[in-house]
Parts: sequence; C-alpha cells; structure tokens
Amino acid sequence: MAYASRIISHSKKQLRNAPNLLRHEQALLVRCFSFSGQPSVGKRDEIRRFNCHGYVTSEGDGVTKSFITKSLFGAPQGRDFSTTAVKGGNSIAGLGLNKLSVSQVLLRRGFSSSGLPPHQEIGMPSLSPTMTEGNIARWLKKEGEKVSPGEVLCEVETDKATVEMECMEEGYLAKIVRGDGAKEIKVGEVIAITVEEEEDISKFKDYTPSAPDASSAADTGPSVSTPPQKEVAKEPVASPEPKVSKPSEASAEDRVFASPLARNLAEENKVSLSSIKGTGPDGRIVKADIEDYLASRSKEAPAKAKHAAPADVDYTDIPHSQIRKVTASRLLFAKQTIPHYYLTVDSCVDNLMELRGQLNTLQEASGGKRISVNDLVLKAAALALRKVPQCNSSWTDECIRQFHNVNINVAVQTEKGLFTPVIRDADKKGLSTIADEVKQLAQKAKDGGLKPADYEGGTFTVSNLGGPFGIKQFCAIINPPQSGILAIGSAEKRVVPSSGPEQYKFASFMSATLSCDHRVIDGAVGAEWLKAFKGYIENPESMLL
Repeated sequence: MAYASRIISHSKKQLRNAPNLLRHEQALLVRCFSFSGQPSVGKRDEIRRFNCHGYVTSEGDGVTKSFITKSLFGAPQGRDFSTTAVKGGNSIAGLGLNKLSVSQVLLRRGFSSSGLPPHQEIGMPSLSPTMTEGNIARWLKKEGEKVSPGEVLCEVETDKATVEMECMEEGYLAKIVRGDGAKEIKVGEVIAITVEEEEDISKFKDYTPSAPDASSAADTGPSVSTPPQKEVAKEPVASPEPKVSKPSEASAEDRVFASPLARNLAEENKVSLSSIKGTGPDGRIVKADIEDYLASRSKEAPAKAKHAAPADVDYTDIPHSQIRKVTASRLLFAKQTIPHYYLTVDSCVDNLMELRGQLNTLQEASGGKRISVNDLVLKAAALALRKVPQCNSSWTDECIRQFHNVNINVAVQTEKGLFTPVIRDADKKGLSTIADEVKQLAQKAKDGGLKPADYEGGTFTVSNLGGPFGIKQFCAIINPPQSGILAIGSAEKRVVPSSGPEQYKFASFMSATLSCDHRVIDGAVGAEWLKAFKGYIENPESMLL
C-alpha cells in the first residue's frame, strides 16, 4: 500500500513539474529510433547547455527551439533516449563531425524494484559529435543539495570542449557516482543519482549502479527484459551486443561440445572454448585442438615482443588525450573509407601580397586587426565554393547533399591537439570580419574554450602549413563527411618570362593541393574549383566586388 502511494505521489509531482519541461519555446515531441537524424547548428555566439534529462537549451537572440526525445514524465528504467536541438540563426544540415552534435543522456527511473525509493540514474551524456567517453571536470552541486530546473549540475569535458550539464526537474542530488576529475567515463555510464524526497538521500549512501555495458543496451537489461526479449537477444541478428556477463560466458562455454580432457586443458590455460574450432566428430573440440591453439598463441608472443622497445632504450609512454583518440579514429576512418585523389595548382601571389599591404595600411589607420594571407585564402576558397557548389557537398548513402551555406573549418594546431573551428558563411563576410573571427577562434582553441557551436557545421576545410612552417606542398586528409580539404603551402620566388623589356623577372608562387572525395567530386569538377580559386588568388580585387 505504501509502495502504491509513493508511485501516485511521484506521478502527481511529475504532473506539477510539467510546465517546467515545456518552458522552451516551440517545443516538439519526437521519438528517435536511430542516430541518423541530422542536427542543425545555430549562430556562433550561442551558448549551449545540456541538461541531465535529455534536453538541449540554447541561449542566443532570445530564440530557443528543442526537439525532446523522451517522455515528459521520465523514461522507464533501462531505456535510453537521445535528443537533438535546432537553434535560431543561419542553420545548416549536420555533418559527420556534428552528426551527433546533440546531448544523448541516459536517464533511467527506478520504482523500488531493488528495494530503493524512486530515483533516477543520470548517465554520462553525449555532448559532441565524436564523443564516446568524457571526463568530469568538476561538480557544481554537492551530495544532499537540492537541484532545481536550469541549475548546472557539473562540467563535462568532451573530446573538444568543456560543457555545462544542467537539470530540469526538482529533486536532490543523492549520490555522485563519479567525482571531480573522473576520467574516461563511457557515454551512458552512471555518474549520479537524484531522488525526489530529501529523506531518501541517506538510502543511497552505499549505492552501486549496475554495470555500464548492461545499462547501455536496454533490450538486454534484466530489469526490463521479458522471456521473449531474452530469446531475441540471443539471435545473431540482434543489435550490437554489450560485453557479456560471467554467467552468460559460462552458459556459452556449456553449449560448446568438447571432450573432458580438452575442457580441463582449456581451464588450466584459461582458454575460452568458444574461440576454438573443433576438429573432432560433429565439430567436437578435442585435446589436439587446445594444444594447437596454445602453440599458435606462443608463436604470436615473440612477434608482438618485436614491437616492444629494447631493454636498453630509454623512453616515455604518453597517454592518449581525448582529442588525440578522436583525431586518430576519424582520420583512419577517412583514409580507409574515402577514395581520395589530389589536384595541385601553383598561383602567383604578387598581386595578393600587394593588396594585402594596402588593406593592412587601412586597417592600422582604423585600429583594426591585420589581415593575413590565410584570411585571403579563406575568402578565395569560400567564393570558389559558391562558384562551384558541387565541391560544397557531402556523401550520404541515399544522396549527395549539396549545402547552401559555405562554412569553412580552419585547422588550428595547439598543444592539446588539432582543432578545426568554423567560419560560417565565409563567402558573405568581409576580410576584416574573417580576420577577427579566425584570431578569436584560434585563441579559444589554444585556451581549450571552444564550444560545440564553434567547430560544428563545416562544409569544407582549409589547412595551411606554408606560412607558419614553410612547408612547400602537402596532401591533407579529408575531414568526413566533407568532400574536400585544401592544403596550402608556402610561397617561393621563381624566375618567369617577362612581358616587359627584360627577358625574365622574379615572381612569388604559392602551392595549393585539393584533396577530393571521388564519390562526390569528379576530376573535372575539382579542376574547375581550383581554376576558380586560382583566379581569385591571382586577381584578388575580384574578391572585393
């Protein structure tokens, strides 16, 4: 009876709290069954806050729009939901880097099934497109404190930024499962517990959440599964399986046919029978199979030892940072899945340098920031994309998506790794505006202050190793799901034929290499884009028209 009254009280409280959940303008309920939805990205100066109930709120221009992908009154325990946000401003369709530029928060609500009062398990949210795990920078709320809608619970470090996570329901923070500085927390792994009544806080002092892998797969979780669902989970066509618990491993071992001698030998050497193919009658595993497996494993060990550093060599192992892990996986994915080809052109930059000098004289007189060669390159690339829109496109399984906004990512190297902040609508902005934005974003990247809106939504990338490092020419790797990236080399003086009285003259030439996705950009189209780019570089006054 007491249990029923608590559930009724819980439901009434949720109904009273419904206005808070609907406080966002133009809220829309939608159910998301996959991660294929493409989010949109708003203006650069908007601030995102990701709340612990799966909502994304954006503050900027007084406009906030949200897609809510969970029940207003909380998700049943063991179910996970994701959210996407569409913010006011000049938005574009999401790209691979921002395909998951949303808050995927795993929140499960329990109703005393384990003898505990009603509570919520708050999971590590997915706060960036490439995030698979995150770190807790610090908790702004302490255990036992009351939490109210809109209050920030903690700061989460993603692979590219530090983001605030806020709460939208009233309650109490009963337990912090992962404290300040916790590292490498998988998305969906429980980080905190909230309760509705203050007197319930003490009951979670020694609370231990369920295993993160089991909680990440709702269909296989014991708290929600039914006999038919269990049978479905065993079929090979089921969704990606989590790591199997020890009881499941034992049952899998029992289903493998093996002789008693083979089983004993496998147990002594800690070998899983499921990883061995039997050669006995009807596929039965025999002793010889175990011995062959052990022999092959012993041969592999010396081969692996060859990659180890010699004993007399001094070295330091540097742990992978979050941004390094993400950069490595995405570049590997790009080289393995995107059919790259490369086009290189040399452009005379004498006129460009002359115009830059004139513009910087005006900038200094007006107190503005100096314009760099890279700023002029970004403007020329943006105008060339507008002139040849086929290169401002992205490959999908269903179609080639051609973007109407020219948003250019700029590669910025920092001590923490490589960042690519985005200049939105670069084709429509003046050179002084581009120069200001590039300097501001580069500084934010070096300070670790980039927000998702600062790097999401690019349609093309420019990487310049010429000016800073003097690299003559190089080929860059495409930033998926974009279809092109421009690699800029340094300018060098060459002797060229002269049209004047002298037979020869000196001229400065800059090398530019375009990496193309052949699925989207044919060779002739890539050449046409480079021709347009070269035209703007060699006749820079045309960029001002």
